[in-house]
Amino acid sequence: MPGEASLKAGQYYAHPRNAFWPIMEAVLDIRRDLPYGERLAVLAERRIALWDVLASCVRPGSLDSSILGSTVVPNDFPGFFRTHALIRTVFFNGAKAEQAWKRSVAPSLPDLGLQLVRLPSTSPAHAGLSLQQKIDVWRAVTEAARQGT
Repeated sequence: MPGEASLKAGQYYAHPRNAFWPIMEAVLDIRRDLPYGERLAVLAERRIALWDVLASCVRPGSLDSSILGSTVVPNDFPGFFRTHALIRTVFFNGAKAEQAWKRSVAPSLPDLGLQLVRLPSTSPAHAGLSLQQKIDVWRAVTEAARQGT
């Protein structure tokens, strides 16, 4: 789920220390100073969808570890994949997103042959890797977009 700064701004990855947009600038040449709508448009042009695993939940604060499990409502991925049948790869921004997928989404999906890839979290709370190390791993998004998957 987006953190407090993102929810207030109505934008994914709005926290100034979140590395998502700097990483997109490095790996996809999407300037982080573009207006938010333009950044999303460039992602779409590159065949990249940006969507949270969860549609809603109750979470005191911004940390995903604080999500109350009984309140989790996943996004409509079965409907999304019916509409976007050519998607072949799903990237998770960190382990918590992947865990939410496995618990809340995967059980309701038929086997679509999707490649599932966990990437290091761009959250400022995930400081185990340097920005450059995260960029190096996130380059997988560029390759998947090039291959149209």
